[in-house]
Amino acid sequence: MRIVTWNVNSLKVRLPHLEVLLSEHAPDFVCLQETKTEDKNFLREDIENLGYSVVYHGQKTYNGVAILSREKMIDVQIGIPNLQDDQARVIAATSAEGSRIINAYVPNGDSIASGKYQYKINWLRAFVDFVRAEVKRHNKLVVLGDFNIAPKDQDVYDADAFRDKVLCTQQERDFYQELLNCGLHDSLDEFLDGPERFTWWDYRMNAFRRKLGLRIDHILLSNTLYEQCVSVEILKSFRKMERPSDHAPVMATTH
Repeated sequence: MRIVTWNVNSLKVRLPHLEVLLSEHAPDFVCLQETKTEDKNFLREDIENLGYSVVYHGQKTYNGVAILSREKMIDVQIGIPNLQDDQARVIAATSAEGSRIINAYVPNGDSIASGKYQYKINWLRAFVDFVRAEVKRHNKLVVLGDFNIAPKDQDVYDADAFRDKVLCTQQERDFYQELLNCGLHDSLDEFLDGPERFTWWDYRMNAFRRKLGLRIDHILLSNTLYEQCVSVEILKSFRKMERPSDHAPVMATTH
């Protein structure tokens, strides 16, 4: 199985890049965040013409998540159960061969002093509860997406500058650890080290060329899938393209 997570920062703008990804890497699943497209305007036909089925949950201008798959998926879940949230941030589905995939776009949080940070914390609390229940139900589980959390100091180009700032607060990192404690493995953490593990670079400050990045995009695997994982790659060539997303796709491969 080859599975990709990618914050495309507008599917409409990045559709040509997605076409390259599907052609060059032939993934079995692609999980997109920040599609920024209402469901009624989703580019379903474009994706189906590329040979993929797709399930999606979107809204205008902001957020939006989608799962592309070679075969039709079942048991689709929109949003987090028991959480009242009008933002399109989570979609889950089960593949034909039984892998459960949860695609999440975690709130950014803005700043600690803002209400958006408290929204993020409440959201993460509900998300952990949801994932914990899914781990118990599914032997083969993937939880992935843009988590807007840099779990360790080595996941930030300047740990001192980001200390106690949003994306790097201890509270956010504790929630990330809670996800792992559910019985999941941080696949990227096991395969890549140093600046090579960054997945996001600001459009400003020439950040990509200067390697001023963060690791905030993650692929968490259940025990069964983690034991089968043979590689994790950050496809940085997509960050070099014309009009790129500020995130690079991350791809995990299992036997």
